[in-house]
Amino acid sequence: MTVFDSIILGVIEGFTEFLPISSTGHLIVASEFLGIDQTSVTKAYEVIIQFAAILAVFFNYREKFTLEKISLWTKVFLAFIPIGAVGFLFSHQIKELFSITIVATMFIVGGIVFLLVEKFFIPKEQHLIDNVEDVSLKQAMVIGFAQVFALIPGTSRAGSTIIGALLVGLSRKASAEFSFLLAFPVMSAVTAYDLLKHYKEFSDTNMITLGVGFMVSFFVAYLTIKLFLKFLEKFTFVAFGIYRILFGIFLLTIFS
Repeated sequence: MTVFDSIILGVIEGFTEFLPISSTGHLIVASEFLGIDQTSVTKAYEVIIQFAAILAVFFNYREKFTLEKISLWTKVFLAFIPIGAVGFLFSHQIKELFSITIVATMFIVGGIVFLLVEKFFIPKEQHLIDNVEDVSLKQAMVIGFAQVFALIPGTSRAGSTIIGALLVGLSRKASAEFSFLLAFPVMSAVTAYDLLKHYKEFSDTNMITLGVGFMVSFFVAYLTIKLFLKFLEKFTFVAFGIYRILFGIFLLTIFS
């Protein structure tokens, strides 16, 4: 993997991780076009850029990472339990689901779901929860169960979480913010697991390449979070739904 490859993948990871468009599918396509094989070294690199994305959440929401916000984090970790349990118990079965066809199909299905939700989603802000800290325990649990669908490759963790949040009465902004915060325990767990699994590869990896990927992923993810919230102040998720459908069709066309 070259420094150029590292920059490209860092940008893609940072930009797609928190948007409802699945980073997995985009990294697959980018790796294919760049000719990057899925080796243990590549896996080590993915651990690094995932960790960078986690830090982007922390730096964007530093004020929420305090003991005063224990109630909020109780809800966040409650929402984490379903995907953590299912992912741990059925990790082997989940890996067997991975294929280009499934990723592409779930892109399309997710896009259709977004369009349907937006079609019947009435944005009466006075009846919606706009402050992420006002989410109830019940709502958090429902969002957590919705996130389980993200274990199907191509579904998108952010996408499934946002859909669940919208359906239980959160505004678009609050849905996105809860998704960002929920990414912290989910991605921390995944990164810690991958780090333990691939830690031996770091000694053989070009540290400059890793460092470049880390910095690029962090800054792109940091800016993406801020710009995504600005976008939602004026627009809906329709554009993401359409994009998912088109990208899914693209995947089926290129890799079938």
